[in-house]
Amino acid sequence: MTYDLEYKFRTMKKSGISILIADDDVNIRNSLVELFMSMLSEKKINIAEADNGTAAIAMLEKNDYDVLLLDLDMPGLSGMDVLRQLKAHDIQTEIIILTGHSAMSTAVEAIKIGAYDYLTKPFNADELITVIEKAYEKRILLRENILLRTQIKKQSESGKIITVSPLMFELLENVRKIANSDFPVLISGESGVGKELIAKAVHDQSERAEGPFITINCGAIPDNMLESELFGYEKGALTSAYGRKLGLLEIANEGTLFLDEIVELPLHLQAILLRVFETGKFFRIGGTKEIMVNVRFTSATNKDLKAEVEKGNFREDLFYRINALPICIPPLRERKEDIPLLIENFVKNNPAFKDKRFSKNVLNALAGYSWPGNVRELQNIIHRTLLLSQNDIIELSDLPIDLYMGREKDIKRLEDIEKEHIIKVLKEVGGQRGKAAEVLGISTKTLYRKLLDYGIKKAVPVKNTLKD
Repeated sequence: MTYDLEYKFRTMKKSGISILIADDDVNIRNSLVELFMSMLSEKKINIAEADNGTAAIAMLEKNDYDVLLLDLDMPGLSGMDVLRQLKAHDIQTEIIILTGHSAMSTAVEAIKIGAYDYLTKPFNADELITVIEKAYEKRILLRENILLRTQIKKQSESGKIITVSPLMFELLENVRKIANSDFPVLISGESGVGKELIAKAVHDQSERAEGPFITINCGAIPDNMLESELFGYEKGALTSAYGRKLGLLEIANEGTLFLDEIVELPLHLQAILLRVFETGKFFRIGGTKEIMVNVRFTSATNKDLKAEVEKGNFREDLFYRINALPICIPPLRERKEDIPLLIENFVKNNPAFKDKRFSKNVLNALAGYSWPGNVRELQNIIHRTLLLSQNDIIELSDLPIDLYMGREKDIKRLEDIEKEHIIKVLKEVGGQRGKAAEVLGISTKTLYRKLLDYGIKKAVPVKNTLKD
């Protein structure tokens, strides 16, 4: 066996390919099973057999197979009859026709109906494995297309976490530590703090990073649709179910499912989800086949889940399941040193705004505001202000009036916030200028200029550990 053939099978083995062989000739079935098994050191491959067309259809209606090897010449229900029924029932299995030379015209017709390819008997191992591998690649691409169509799309600036806050640095270090475990993560924090970004960071730093990251907002989907979105359904299970639909839980297999606003999940779905946590298994709506998935769960809430448990709105057993690794994101008002960096990022990622800048009065007003809507509110206000302003320099009059009217006494100068942050960092690193610049994410020259501007040398003894 060639190296390429071994590599192809290792690729298929890694994700667990499933194959159904439908042929009335027991010798052919046995030789195919022996061929497949001989190429695998670990039997992470599901091979099933059917000795007639009727049995093949029954197995395909109950189970998902990636590839069907289908003999055309079978007694009773022929291979063509099987093919037509599978296409009529929208069963998404890639079909490879096995035929003799005398039935070549029928094989070509099978391709027109929807078979992936055909092979004439006798066939060699290399030819068979190559066709199966290509059919499986098509199957994977179809799943990825389903993922792209069904994934809930959200707007984000860059997907990166923008921060200079020590609180956030500590949080991100915790994210790094827990990423590679498969324990569920519960992310809490006020609305708009960036819970999905943290969930994505957990996924991206885990061993599942190559797998899908699927988000579902439990509070944004009506209760009567939420179950079908999560678990999928079989054809005819619902009034509008004209074909089989994979749920997001199934699409997230080998990856991460992020359950945003999980507290909004209805109690009856909480019970079903609890069973998935415990067994990794579930049923599609109207289905009789139990689906098994390997998914890492992350959840998010802006409410006190313990209080919701006490009120009877959330199951206590599910709470303890999802709360294995808790992460709490601080609100923006507790990390105001991030505001200038966030504003800069919002402007930078919108080329239409590149010639606009904010006056010091505006920056001071933004620093003094409490931001109940957190980063999302900041982003929305910055975008709206930049879009509506006719001038290159944004002034107070361009801001929503409630951001600055009546708050003059509460507004803290942005420079004071930056000065306090630099002093805090310098104290933490023992006055070492080079180390402080590294922590602050600026050059030593920039830090030196700020030390002079703010008179910080008088407040903290500064040691020069790097040449400017």
